[in-house]
Amino acid sequence: MIKKGMRRQIVLHYILVVFVALLLVEVIFLLAIRTYYYDSVYSKITTHISTAEEFLKYEISGERSPNQLQKVLDFFSMDYTELEVLSTSGDILTSSTGFQPDRTITTSDVPEAVGGSIGKWVGRQAGTNESVMAVSKLIQVNSRDKYVIRYLTSMERIDKDLLNLTLVSIGIGAAVMVIVVLFSFGLANSIVKPLNNITAVSAQMAKGRFTARIKGDYKYEIGDLATTLNYMADEIIRSNQIKDDFISSISHELRTPLTSIKGWSETLISGGYDPEETKLGVGIISRESDRLIGLVEEILDFSKLQQNEMKLSIVLTDIKVVLQETLLNIWAKAEKKRIHLVLECEDTIYIKGDPNRLKQVFLNLVDNAVKFSPEDSSIVLSAHRLSGTEMAVIVRDSGIGISEAHLSRVRDRFFQVDALNGGTGLGLAISQQIVELHHGKLELDSELGKGTQVTVILPLTDERPPAAEQRLTEEGHDYEL
Repeated sequence: MIKKGMRRQIVLHYILVVFVALLLVEVIFLLAIRTYYYDSVYSKITTHISTAEEFLKYEISGERSPNQLQKVLDFFSMDYTELEVLSTSGDILTSSTGFQPDRTITTSDVPEAVGGSIGKWVGRQAGTNESVMAVSKLIQVNSRDKYVIRYLTSMERIDKDLLNLTLVSIGIGAAVMVIVVLFSFGLANSIVKPLNNITAVSAQMAKGRFTARIKGDYKYEIGDLATTLNYMADEIIRSNQIKDDFISSISHELRTPLTSIKGWSETLISGGYDPEETKLGVGIISRESDRLIGLVEEILDFSKLQQNEMKLSIVLTDIKVVLQETLLNIWAKAEKKRIHLVLECEDTIYIKGDPNRLKQVFLNLVDNAVKFSPEDSSIVLSAHRLSGTEMAVIVRDSGIGISEAHLSRVRDRFFQVDALNGGTGLGLAISQQIVELHHGKLELDSELGKGTQVTVILPLTDERPPAAEQRLTEEGHDYEL
């Protein structure tokens, strides 16, 4: 007995389907063969009757006599068939066997013949219990004499042949079923064994052994499942590694400002310093506190995005105003490295968006450009229409660039091209998700040693603010800091 499981279900269902199909085919085949044999006998008798009737019209005439009945027997007799001549009421008048039993035929073929058609009856003969077929037809010998000729033929031989054919077909069916059972077991094993292997490896993965892998060259959906699980394990290992790297990175990022804050706090508490030193210490504490707040806000933003909880305040937004504010916010940091910031923006570019979140995106992009650009270089921030439905904001620098190996991963969460520059590795990942929330896209193009270009594509809107509320902007398209 097969134990419960997928193997059992496959085998039983497969056998059931094939068994029902074979049963239907065999039943239909045997019924068709039986019908063919029986109809062949019936057709042969009716053909003989039609031929004999043609000759009978010219040979028999006159009054009824024993000679007349004998001629009927002679004309209509067939080999291997008993011929009976009956009255219209079913009484036997004579037969080809020479016996004339005093009885009346009551089978259904006689009334059918008297009614004008060729009667047919198949059944067991009384007394002998032999399987027979009776075919009867009404004939008219002269203008007033009518007889019913009745052929009685044994069907035992045909039934025996049909029985042998049935046994042969059952044997063939049984052989087919044996082959089907073997094939179904093979089919079931080809599915169940890989699944058992996948289940065993999945159980190891569930226990935290993510180095376990599903081995084997599986095909079709099972192969896809094995590949997916192996890929999932690789991603979990990668995520764990990213998590570990993030914890290490964030710990370092938090330790540095906390050390400065703690050190200067203890120094100021001890007292005895002049106002200039006190002012320096307080300034350091303030800057490091802002840095800590920025790190925490970045992590909170990422958490909100991951949980789809970030809400946008969508309003009609002038892109030029957002970019001007962005450059003003980053100007002091760029000035320290003597980096020249250039704004090239068309007037009256409006979109539907959250200006604060968009400024967060552009600040992150320009800040990265400043961070990875050499001193005395330039960063260009430009905005222009691409078509009637889209516009693009481009941040272009001539910094260190990104290698091809890192370019595909730079937007991954917690990934850092250069860990020495600090940060959580979340900025670009957050920026991309904010852009996608605005139904836009963020594209990166970089070459190592030659600089990076980041393009943010956003949908335009046809709306415009009331004329009284429009801001006055300087003529031209270049704005420099």
